[in-house]
Amino acid sequence: MTTDTNLGGEQSVAEAVSRTAETFGGIDIVVNNASAIDLSKTDDLAMKKFDLMQSINARGSFLLAKTALPHLRKSTAAHILTLSPPLNLNPRWAGEYLGYTMAKYGMSLVTLGLAEELRGDGVAANSLWPRTTIATAAVANLLGGEEMVARSRTPEIMADAAWAVLTSDPREVTGNFFIDDEVLAGEGITDLFVYAHDESKSGTVGHGPDDLELDLFLDA
Repeated sequence: MTTDTNLGGEQSVAEAVSRTAETFGGIDIVVNNASAIDLSKTDDLAMKKFDLMQSINARGSFLLAKTALPHLRKSTAAHILTLSPPLNLNPRWAGEYLGYTMAKYGMSLVTLGLAEELRGDGVAANSLWPRTTIATAAVANLLGGEEMVARSRTPEIMADAAWAVLTSDPREVTGNFFIDDEVLAGEGITDLFVYAHDESKSGTVGHGPDDLELDLFLDA
């Protein structure tokens, strides 16, 4: 099932959630994956772009989770998984990308707050973030072109890590800010070369030309 949804519109989100629940007989999982990005400095960031990031990233994650809650509370395997980073208060990140950092950390605050608020309801709320950049159009277009893509892992590593989180016990696994390779290590998967976009790279995360690129909001 697909649905054309405006994450900024309450009615649009409500219709998407209702249609999903009717089609599948309920909702067990909400994944907050949609995200807008603009890495401009404060002087150069248009307020239209700033508002878009806050609307889709922080507000959209809150709105979708809020709207789905009545269905999630009926599930015995209820998870909210948000693709957002740990709340790293190193001022470097806010200093480099203030508008985007506010938007992504807003998503992370949704995880932090919902995990505590819903703990007694058996609804898990966790975040997941990649150790390295991921070979996507956003990385190619905004972070460094094909050279950066070559130093990235494939999206499959996030999919496999998400599966591990979403098949865990929601009453036991909640309130976490997971990193993809740490999740896989917990599943016994430590050989990550299968996720390399460019197999000629070392597999080491670092800043050399043959290293994988550490993702935003992570210090090491």
